[in-house]
Amino acid sequence: MESRKLIIDVVDNGGQWTHREWRMLRYLGVDTQIIENTTPVSELRQLDGLILSGGAARIGLSGDLGNCSEFLELDIPILGICAGHQFMARHYGGDARESPQPEFGAMKIQLVNGGGAIFANTAEMQTVWESHNDEVHILPSGFTITAYSESCEIQAMENRDGTRFGLQFHPEVNDSEFGKEIFENFVNLCRNSERVE
Repeated sequence: MESRKLIIDVVDNGGQWTHREWRMLRYLGVDTQIIENTTPVSELRQLDGLILSGGAARIGLSGDLGNCSEFLELDIPILGICAGHQFMARHYGGDARESPQPEFGAMKIQLVNGGGAIFANTAEMQTVWESHNDEVHILPSGFTITAYSESCEIQAMENRDGTRFGLQFHPEVNDSEFGKEIFENFVNLCRNSERVE
């Protein structure tokens, strides 16, 4: 018997690569669509997971990400990318700021203690694609740092429950060396998470 397709939608926060996130999920056989960040929670599909996309400059600091706070209350795995990562950190009591050293283009990141579930089957040091003026600088309570770079201490984070993941970089961009594996890992986490009916 064929297993059902996972349903993981992408929240559009105005980022330039939101469609790449959607395309990566499609490539991995996921039932996915791009939704506006103003979509009421009551109108969401019965999701197995959710991705909070990147956004326009400063949007992670302004907090102007529609209903993302309500989305973060859902009992499903959620991956925040760039501005989505910054918003997630602030939502859970951490903080983000203007980066002392903004990062653009290819950068090296180093995993911490193997990088947790989202970095399974990837290298301890890897090249990723950065495009950010802002960064998380205070880790939320209940989260651990899973990757860092020379100029950004919190390149990635994961909560203790293994249901919230934040990435400062863009795994959906081809230049991110293990981007496909990171998306595969998130899809597997969604598959293994018990969906609340």
